[in-house]
Amino acid sequence: MNAVTIVIGSICILMIAYRLYGTFMAAKVLKLDDSKPTPAHALNDGKDYVPSNKWVTFGHHFAAIAAAGPLVGPILAAQFGYLPGLIWLLVGAVIGGAVHDMVVLFASMRKEGKSLSEVAKEELGPVAGFCTGLAMLFIITITMAGLSMVVLHALENNPWGTFAVAITIPIAIGVGLFHKKTGNLKLATTVGFILMMIGVFAGPYIQGTVLGDWLTLDASTLAVILPIYAFFAAALPVWLLLAPRDYLSSFMKIGVFIALIIGVFVINPAIPFPAVTEFINGGGPILAGPVWPFISITIACGAISGFHAFVGSGTTPKMINRWSDIKSVGFGAMLVECIVAIMALIAATALQPADYFAINSTPEVFKTLGMEVVHLPELAQQIGLDLEGRTGGAVTLAVGMTYIFTQIPWFENLAAFFFQFVIMFEAVFILTAIDAGTRVSRYLIQDFFGEIYKPLKRVDWVPGAIFASALACFMWGYLLFSGDIGSVWALFGVSNQLMASIGLIIGATVILKIADKRWYVLTCLVPLAYLFITVNYAGFWMIKNVYLNEAAKGYSVLNAALSIIMLVLGIIIMISAIKKWTQMWNTPRPILEKVSVT
Repeated sequence: MNAVTIVIGSICILMIAYRLYGTFMAAKVLKLDDSKPTPAHALNDGKDYVPSNKWVTFGHHFAAIAAAGPLVGPILAAQFGYLPGLIWLLVGAVIGGAVHDMVVLFASMRKEGKSLSEVAKEELGPVAGFCTGLAMLFIITITMAGLSMVVLHALENNPWGTFAVAITIPIAIGVGLFHKKTGNLKLATTVGFILMMIGVFAGPYIQGTVLGDWLTLDASTLAVILPIYAFFAAALPVWLLLAPRDYLSSFMKIGVFIALIIGVFVINPAIPFPAVTEFINGGGPILAGPVWPFISITIACGAISGFHAFVGSGTTPKMINRWSDIKSVGFGAMLVECIVAIMALIAATALQPADYFAINSTPEVFKTLGMEVVHLPELAQQIGLDLEGRTGGAVTLAVGMTYIFTQIPWFENLAAFFFQFVIMFEAVFILTAIDAGTRVSRYLIQDFFGEIYKPLKRVDWVPGAIFASALACFMWGYLLFSGDIGSVWALFGVSNQLMASIGLIIGATVILKIADKRWYVLTCLVPLAYLFITVNYAGFWMIKNVYLNEAAKGYSVLNAALSIIMLVLGIIIMISAIKKWTQMWNTPRPILEKVSVT
């Protein structure tokens, strides 16, 4: 198998899916109507509700949803071979992820851009609404800590990457102010992008300077700085920092992967990985479980991800300019993210299997595999860094991309530069999701605790916004500061896919209420049936074999308790939904609600 075949086939499948299935969802299932004002227009406050250009909204949404998942998940799942991950990415993205993102965004916009917990309360009742809100608070806290952990290790003692990431903050603020004042998006984009590239390429020259010493930060310091930054990203007006930074960084994200796609077409590297490996039945050095259900748990973003529900019912529905934009922003951004995940899978499987396992497992574990590294010593020398035992996936992506381009003779001298650039690129990729995720967490806290103190529900109330932003940052910041990548990331997969199940439950309820034909609800029920069974089995497997197994490396009673709570909440929500669906199915069609914004 070669990389070009995979890329061409995948892009064709996704383009056809967007043109046919995306149009069907927009025109027939959701019946998008541009004659009605979106919440961004109806509730325009210049801060949270702001009608935005379709491509600005797309850039924000894509940057927010495409976090560590499409980069790290496929790389870790390569343990099973290239075929299981590729199949799940294509099938999961089209049948599950794109539909999920589209219906969640639509459901939130019908309810004035409210969070999914508020939508659940109105659609399924107070019990389901409370359980959804509680589950979302659990899940977003774990998600933010998990994503931040990847950034923490990418920027640790890395002044180049820290400078390149930090410089995007004042640049984004400048772009936001300029665009707000002049309305000239093209000029703001051009200047912002040029300045961002200057910041990226200036990074190597600060190393060894006083500024470089200041930016050489250890993990503990970064664990304090990241939540403080996220507090400002969540509390400031969306147009000032969050939207322009996500919009600008999306150019770099997409640009890097376009470069990788071009590189794949020019070089056409072979995929030395087998279609499936000996670890499909479990017992692998990276993921202990079998290919099912863990292929669908490990690869979340890129196929289907509950984290997208936070963005789709948080910042994005308050920015959509026209209802028809839901297709490109919801359905389209998910398919673009799928391409990102496929390119990450190619970067990992372009490595020799022994090199891949040497990077992604500890030296002690790698010795037990009976493998001999092939190109890794040479790559380590070119990059100037010891690569063995750098687990977590981020380094593997950078090494894989570097390895592909080193097949160009003159590129060997740029290997170290390119490797560090990709590490920085990954950090920016993930930080944009932390921006939006923390802001969504703020909205959730305001909705949840607003039941106790009513003024908190007002998103424009400054004291409430400050309190909720600070509490959100403290919760995930505590996990970040006190935890480790194993204790935090192990919980992320199950909780993330449980959230996706909840999103599909809400989507199915809305479709059953408004669709002309009841069988349209299958667009949500088919992926929901698979995902709900998968996530519950995976959660049970982890609790039994890892979290409550004292002999397992990931033994954690806390993780077991959190898993049990989340799975129980998911079951309660499902039971509430089935009762609601039964009631709606037995209700004569003329009485059912028509499409409207309430």
